[in-house]
Amino acid sequence: MKTPTINEQHTRVLRAAYQAWMRATGLRQARLRNKRFTYGDQWGDPVKDHQGRIMTEGEHLASQGCESITNNLIRQLVKTIVGRFRSQYIQHEGDKMETPLDTINEENELDELDSRALEEFLISGCCFQRVDTRHDPGESERVTVENVNVNKMFIGPMNDPRAWDCELIGHLHDLNIAQLLRRVADGNPRKAAWVRRLYTDNAESRQVDFITRLGADSQLGTDFWHASDGKCRAIEVWTLESREVIVCHNRHEGTLTVEPAPVGRRMKSRPEVTTRWDIATVWHCRWFSPMGDLLCEYDSPWKHGSHPFIIKLYPLTDGEVHAVVEDIIDTQKHVNRMISLLDQVMRTSAKGVLLFPETALPDGWTWEDARRIWSSANGLLPYNPRYSDAKPEQISANGTNIGAYQMIELQMKLFEEISGVSGALQGKDPTVNSANAYQLQSENANIALSDVFETFETFRRQRDRKITLLINHLND
Repeated sequence: MKTPTINEQHTRVLRAAYQAWMRATGLRQARLRNKRFTYGDQWGDPVKDHQGRIMTEGEHLASQGCESITNNLIRQLVKTIVGRFRSQYIQHEGDKMETPLDTINEENELDELDSRALEEFLISGCCFQRVDTRHDPGESERVTVENVNVNKMFIGPMNDPRAWDCELIGHLHDLNIAQLLRRVADGNPRKAAWVRRLYTDNAESRQVDFITRLGADSQLGTDFWHASDGKCRAIEVWTLESREVIVCHNRHEGTLTVEPAPVGRRMKSRPEVTTRWDIATVWHCRWFSPMGDLLCEYDSPWKHGSHPFIIKLYPLTDGEVHAVVEDIIDTQKHVNRMISLLDQVMRTSAKGVLLFPETALPDGWTWEDARRIWSSANGLLPYNPRYSDAKPEQISANGTNIGAYQMIELQMKLFEEISGVSGALQGKDPTVNSANAYQLQSENANIALSDVFETFETFRRQRDRKITLLINHLND
């Protein structure tokens, strides 16, 4: 079997990254739909009319002469859960102890980042943060934390909710040229000039050629290869790799070291050293241009020996992600339909229509006179019954009593049952008179959401452990 060259290995890694990103297409589409519903665009799902034409639900309703009305319950749900998280899980200033972790928290405003990460978690079922180190000119190296957009992340196949079986993860960067050179040039002016040429000299044609050779779909995968707003796209890929190592035990010095295979083999000749062959795993990072160029590569430089990302996917049953918002979209749509139906019925029902026989109109009166008298308070409206016994009659039809109000009330209750966010959790007026009973309602409401909160707390604890290891790394 032919041993692959370095370039073939790099191409294989980039192809695996692209395939991982494409596998998450359904997740990104579901997230976009959940986000639309969360922020009020709830009539955009495609439907077919009776002629087979594809249009949005809002357009279909408008074609029938109805107005699409939105009563956004999902947004209130998300705000309630995030607010409950802030009140229960975020420490206030008086409760905090002065520790290095608290300093990192304050510098990076982690309370705000975590609140927005939880909002993303409810909408998409995913949350990503990057824990890294930064060394700005004239400043000491420090720990940085930032939220990462789901659309910019890709992950290899995994089924462990702890992400312990993850072997590939990456991040799509949109950087200006100065930011890119700081990331990949390693402070080398010659390398910086080389990278600059990569992004300017025939970059577009080279990109098309590389995508074609890679066998990628340039139409479906556009967002993987192209940056927005004229910036430079860089593809950061972390892979878990296996390597041969030699475990060396120096009996004279009493040390045990793990050396790369070439170094370890040379130490076999030393009589005081006992060696043992083994396999070690290491997280390795590569930065690529969208033209397939390897910009830089390195092993994990930190004490934790891993990639810089904290990830949480929910619930990850059979590798699938299902967000909290996803469960309540159908109920939200039903509420909107019922309210729109009520509005249409009320607008088209007869309300206060006056039936006035033509023969009963008094001599010398016009219809405008009758309309003016009828609409005025304490008005006197004469009529002439000489031609018939017919008299003016007002018609007031109640066309809204069709069970819609009861249906809306039922859907609202179902919304609370499905989401787990009851009135007690939202701080509404209690439906019971006993304080103990209301306290029990609140506790039951918290139990319904405990899985979401504890899952997110696991994410935060993983992040804090990685921050602590980075702090120790910088202090060594």
